[in-house]
Amino acid sequence: MVGRLDGRVAVITGGGSGIGLECARRFVREGARVVLADRNADPLTAAVAELGASAVGEVVDVTEEADVERMVARAVDEFGGLDTAVNAAGFGTFGFVADHPVDEWRAVIDTDLTGVMLSVKHEAQVMRAAGNGAIVNIASINARVPAEGMSAYCCAKAAVEMLTKCAAMELGPYGVRVSGIGPGFVDTPLTAFTQVVPAIREAYVASTPLGRAGQPDDIADAALFLVSDEGRWVSGDTLFVDGASMLKSYPELHKIAGA
Repeated sequence: MVGRLDGRVAVITGGGSGIGLECARRFVREGARVVLADRNADPLTAAVAELGASAVGEVVDVTEEADVERMVARAVDEFGGLDTAVNAAGFGTFGFVADHPVDEWRAVIDTDLTGVMLSVKHEAQVMRAAGNGAIVNIASINARVPAEGMSAYCCAKAAVEMLTKCAAMELGPYGVRVSGIGPGFVDTPLTAFTQVVPAIREAYVASTPLGRAGQPDDIADAALFLVSDEGRWVSGDTLFVDGASMLKSYPELHKIAGA
């Protein structure tokens, strides 16, 4: 059976765990060969071992342009080109604006926004020259939904949504599509802290009309659609995959954690 990504080459940042790893699994099952990039070597090694000959790994800090350039070059050198990218590397911190340490602010903005920009920059150079390609940037419902204590993350993800629009305008004439996904609350290593304070996870689920937390495969399925031929007329938009949680108020995490 021919997969929807048969013969295609992808790079995935944040590919050692969570949404990035699940996208890699999904893409490989659909016939793609994948360069996984992550700044943490141990989970990256485990992910590559799991995926076998269809995957290689690169230890990459997406805030370092030389690392990102090396990641894209690995795809070209190892597999002969680059057709698809998912930019999933990111993290958040908690801090009120009036008290937010500037170094933490910069770390979030550098990874979640500048890291996406650098990734799109170098991915697009290869795709533009080839005359086709599809890029997916992982944003968040917090691109549009504010959350107290999460200003750095919210601002970064809002900017990722706008970066996606700008890149889609610029790259469309070259046959390159750029889309985004805005996940709601998804069970990943980055949200594992909610297991320590179960009331936080319960609040997220309670604010989700579909009544459950998201899973990485919920996001991977959306990414597959966007990069496949089925999404061939989609570019510039961010698809919010959130169980309709954007329709309700965001949990007041600081009050729950302090309870």
